[in-house]
Amino acid sequence: MAPLQDIDPDIYRIIEGEKLRQRDEIELIASENYVSEGVLEAMGSILTNKYSEGYPGKRYYAGQEFIDQAENLAIERAKELFGAEHVNVQSLSGSPANAAVYFAFLKPNDKVLGLSLAHGGHLTHGHPINFSGQLFDFVQYELEKETGRIDMDKVREIALREKPKMIVAGFSAYSRDMDWKRFKEIADEVGAYTFADIAHVAGLIAGGQIESPVPYFDVVSTTTHKTLRGPRGAMIMCKKEYAKAIDRAVFPGMQGGPHDHINAAKAVAFLEALQPEFKVYSAQVIKNAQVLAEELIKFGFDIVSNGTDNHLLLIDMTSKNSTGKIAEKALESAGISCNKNMVPFDQRTPFDPSGIRIGTPAVTTRGMKEDEMRIIAKWMNDVCENPEDKSIQDRVREEVKTLCQNFPIPGIN
Repeated sequence: MAPLQDIDPDIYRIIEGEKLRQRDEIELIASENYVSEGVLEAMGSILTNKYSEGYPGKRYYAGQEFIDQAENLAIERAKELFGAEHVNVQSLSGSPANAAVYFAFLKPNDKVLGLSLAHGGHLTHGHPINFSGQLFDFVQYELEKETGRIDMDKVREIALREKPKMIVAGFSAYSRDMDWKRFKEIADEVGAYTFADIAHVAGLIAGGQIESPVPYFDVVSTTTHKTLRGPRGAMIMCKKEYAKAIDRAVFPGMQGGPHDHINAAKAVAFLEALQPEFKVYSAQVIKNAQVLAEELIKFGFDIVSNGTDNHLLLIDMTSKNSTGKIAEKALESAGISCNKNMVPFDQRTPFDPSGIRIGTPAVTTRGMKEDEMRIIAKWMNDVCENPEDKSIQDRVREEVKTLCQNFPIPGIN
């Protein structure tokens, strides 16, 4: 077969364009990262040719000798990495993984307690437009307006009043540690299952930088990209007693054949995360986020909760007489990617919210440290103070490109 450039020059051109964009720009989207060349190689391997419905040792197709070996490696490495009793690595992404958890533990219309999307939760934690909010009776807890933090006493009050069958702890835009143990205590008090969604902080947990819910919770889901620095995908960890229910919910309940090339890439990422260097990386992610927060606060940015314990920051752009949409567009023009995001008690719409969300996993993977965070904060202030000034955006874009030349991305020459 001819190479891609000959087969489909249009797609080749698009990939090359994206390669240059990644190389020359700063990625501050909290849910994005760069994978290693080993992970890239596994994702692009001939394992994509195989169909493997079922689980290792119990497949519905022949020719599974090496597929089983790869999936078993991913499972055993994930168990070691997180101290999990049972692991299913077949979930294709975070939302299907969460759907499988609900279907393993709940019946339609069961009551569930989760963090509101507008206060940092995820669509699958009960938003009305999502399957979770349509199939289950979700009640929601929120952040405290004064502190931007979860008040566990309020969570307990809601749980005691509502008596949910499951309590969901996790987030997509919350910059503080979760009190996993307290969540478990509250759940035990009302007889609820405990479900932690650690998609955003799995790498920080694997790197030993923040506490893990795995010892406390019945079931834990995570994506395998973001801070974990693996391929696009997900996995579910649970206590042994729930292993059959989880496996059955993933297959045949939610999906058919797994993506074997992605499972192999997960195994590679888990092996990388088991190395001492990954602990250093995880610690630097948090250091970078905290320095970035400190510098932005000096420039007058309003950081929700006034800082961070993890990799991400949520910024209310009304402090700069701006909106999230305006800031996202201006920063993108300056070569800095972030995403517009609702802030707690936001009076604006999800399509034009008050805030932006930023994070440090990707820039840390490139090797950037505290000094670079101070430079980035200055650039963000320059751009956001004058979001309509194209000359400032052009100047910052050139400075961003110059800085990025010193910090290569794996797999991009």
